Amino acid sequence: MERLPRDVVLDILSRLPVTTLAQSKSVCRSWRSIIQGSVLVDKHLLRMSEPENDPCIIFQSPPPILDHYYFVDFGAYSERYKRLKSFWVSTMHGKLVASSNGLLCFCNSSAIHICNPLTRDSVELPKLSSDPAELGIVGFGFSPTTKEYKVLDIIYQRKGLRSDSHLAPFQSKVRIFTHGDSQWRSLGMAPYQFIGRQSQVTVSGRLHWISQPGEDLMKDRIISFDLTAEQFQAVPLADHVTLNRRFFELVALRGHLCVAASNASCGLDIWVMKEYNVKESWVKEFIIGGYLPKELRSTNGRIPFFKPDFSAVCSFKGGKILLKLWRKDLVLYDPVHETFEDPMFEGALQWHEMVVHVGSLVSI
Repeated sequence: MERLPRDVVLDILSRLPVTTLAQSKSVCRSWRSIIQGSVLVDKHLLRMSEPENDPCIIFQSPPPILDHYYFVDFGAYSERYKRLKSFWVSTMHGKLVASSNGLLCFCNSSAIHICNPLTRDSVELPKLSSDPAELGIVGFGFSPTTKEYKVLDIIYQRKGLRSDSHLAPFQSKVRIFTHGDSQWRSLGMAPYQFIGRQSQVTVSGRLHWISQPGEDLMKDRIISFDLTAEQFQAVPLADHVTLNRRFFELVALRGHLCVAASNASCGLDIWVMKEYNVKESWVKEFIIGGYLPKELRSTNGRIPFFKPDFSAVCSFKGGKILLKLWRKDLVLYDPVHETFEDPMFEGALQWHEMVVHVGSLVSI
């Protein structure tokens, strides 16, 4: 490749799976210099972030060994047989919060970390003062406009007891940290109360959560936070979108914001917002029936009265969707043939948390 023009070499290397690219650094000094250079790192990250490329998955081991992780690059192997890459990252046993643009965010009761699991680079953010009685939600994302990584901290604290002895509503406080700054900034109060940090989904440079229902159970249920403008906004749901009012979740599939709601067959109905923030662009694209994990199937393939539910994780360029069962089993669904298959992992896999990840060699 020494005789090839540099731009051709960069283009070839930018198409490699991130695990292959990382291994290629050992070929020679010139390759190492190119692969670690910011030009290739940015070009590779941009290409891997495109919706037509398959993502990676990061699995966090169960307690008490939270600093142990598994990395699966779905673009590097055949669709069914996956190789697990085991690694350790020192994050003070933090809980895996989110992945964004090649980096991961972790938090525990005393610290928040950002790291790249492939380069092992890690940075601890400035400490936040908080009360043990406060309930917190941490968000993490990348602004494609300003090219900045940002961490959002939302805390809720009850105002006290009402005169009728019932708990009063929460009051909120929002703080944000931009990577590269020296301190957190206050954004005032959040106009919504969100349902857990695990509802976070990032699409179009915005973080998304599900909010607590008000008097109108479906009004303002999906809330976005624009990482560039640093503002909250309700995402419109079309009138024709029918959801289980209490049991639905957010997911990003091929770069689109989606809502997945349980259906009558203990499966999923997945609504896709084809054009972001356009109310009438919601389409019910997938109707997935119930599924029984392999270890619970009887000899005739059925077990009466047992119908586990599941959630959508991500989709692949072949059209298949990775689903997570309530027992933390994983299964691939083929929407064309309406069939299920169990992905095979080379190595033991026990996990506590998981995130969809774009693998990169970006430096912190």
